[in-house]
Amino acid sequence: MTEQDKKKFKTVPAMDMDEYKQKIREHRLKILKRTLVTALIIFVIIAGLFLFLALRHYEDFDVNSTVERSDTAATIFEEFQGNILKYSNDGALYTDTYNERIWNQTYEMAKPTIDMCEDYLAIYDKKGTQIYIMTSQGLVSNIETTMTIEQVSIAAQGTVAVLMGDQSNSYLVVYDKNGKELVNGAIYGEDGGYPIAIALSNDAIKLAVSMLDINDGNVKTTIAFYNFGSVGENEIDRIVSANSFSDMVIPQLDFVSDDRMVAYGDSEIAIFEGTQKPKLAQEIPLTGEAKSIFNNNKYVGVVYSNNDEKLTHHVAVYDMHGFTVMEKDFSQEYTEIGFLSNNEVCILNNHSCDIYTVRGIYKFHYDFDEELYKVISGGTGLNYTIILENSTEKVRLK
Repeated sequence: MTEQDKKKFKTVPAMDMDEYKQKIREHRLKILKRTLVTALIIFVIIAGLFLFLALRHYEDFDVNSTVERSDTAATIFEEFQGNILKYSNDGALYTDTYNERIWNQTYEMAKPTIDMCEDYLAIYDKKGTQIYIMTSQGLVSNIETTMTIEQVSIAAQGTVAVLMGDQSNSYLVVYDKNGKELVNGAIYGEDGGYPIAIALSNDAIKLAVSMLDINDGNVKTTIAFYNFGSVGENEIDRIVSANSFSDMVIPQLDFVSDDRMVAYGDSEIAIFEGTQKPKLAQEIPLTGEAKSIFNNNKYVGVVYSNNDEKLTHHVAVYDMHGFTVMEKDFSQEYTEIGFLSNNEVCILNNHSCDIYTVRGIYKFHYDFDEELYKVISGGTGLNYTIILENSTEKVRLK
């Protein structure tokens, strides 16, 4: 470096360097503030859009596809593993939502009834002797019982518990998915009670039995839990727990998971919990006469009559801890009410559909020209499959 170059080269004074660092800090702070403001604006926009969609009410839709169909008037439609199960007295047909056949099973039943658990489905003839165990792939086995069937409950691996007989002679048989008999025996209460409902746990280890006892005009229902695992081996008749309810009839039981069972009585809903010896965990008193009770594995819904002439019905939804998550009055007369797979409450009659979110937002209403059979959630908030009298439509709300 020459002497002349040295004269041109200048060092930055200490004071100037401090100011330079300060300016860098201020610049970085300004960028940070700008980034935070931008992020906040984006968050507010997204939250506002989400809130708008969550609170929005729809009364129209776009039809994405339509498939013409012809079914008998007696056909019953259910959702099974995201597809459509159609069954009647002479057989069952399983299709995708485009009406493409997956399997077809013929039979002759006077009163076909179904029970489902995960990938397994039991189709049985109530008051008959036939049981068909199916999966989404087709037939697994066909079981013929020796006595008339009152109820069948199926587990997640295809094991079925079968309540057979009548009020004087009631028998329980448990079969594996291939029809092999695992457990059998007579079922009776201590004071002459008789079983009116059963429920098999998802893992097929526990069986709940509701036994009704009418003695001297007094009504009592006892719910007994049988354990078919190692825990039950040490108990008399494998009964690991039991609870009695005075002045109450409990005609329906349902295991919603391996360790939770819900009992539906005429004056309360009882929730039992336990992996081996279920105990009474929650009691939900019914505030009036229940017109309908429906459930999935997360919630229980109850419809009561209202005194209001304009809003004739009241629906309450409870979680599995007994807390009320929704209460709503509505006026639509209905033929069916239940939860969709996305937990929304769907209310149907022959030509109308109302959908509420589980938090009570009135999401959708539509009046159809054709007779309406079924509505199935499409997996997102706006897509649905609608089954009408002559067609199946895949729609998106708008």
